[in-house]
Amino acid sequence: MKNRPRFEDIYMRLALMLSRRSTCSRLQVGCVITSLDYRYVYGVGYNGNATGMKNACDREEVGNCGCLHAEENAVINCTAPRDAPKLVFCTNLPCPMCSKRLINLGGVHKVYYHLDYRIHDGLDMFDAACIAHEQLTLEAP
Repeated sequence: MKNRPRFEDIYMRLALMLSRRSTCSRLQVGCVITSLDYRYVYGVGYNGNATGMKNACDREEVGNCGCLHAEENAVINCTAPRDAPKLVFCTNLPCPMCSKRLINLGGVHKVYYHLDYRIHDGLDMFDAACIAHEQLTLEAP
């Protein structure tokens, strides 16, 4: 029987595809929020400027380009109620502010991230909020 892809790989690959829509000049990030049983996608996002604004960074300053972050957009787009159990798939380890946004989203059981980020404070925040986290290495397609 053919090897079936894991749902974790499928949704991380979706986040990676979404990151390709990013207009940020420094880092392209994607995020997907799903149900625990993987049957529903509750929200998606990628980093970039606000809807209707120019498709470019407002500034070139690292950490302050003016773009909305992928996790921020996924939280804004999330259709599930606060108490619905959720999984989050991010192409990069969320920054501290996005970690706080994911905590405040409610119902997040686990955050998967593919690539590390220069700031690791978000991991401590997830630990304090009892949200599991895991760096996800993708299996070959």
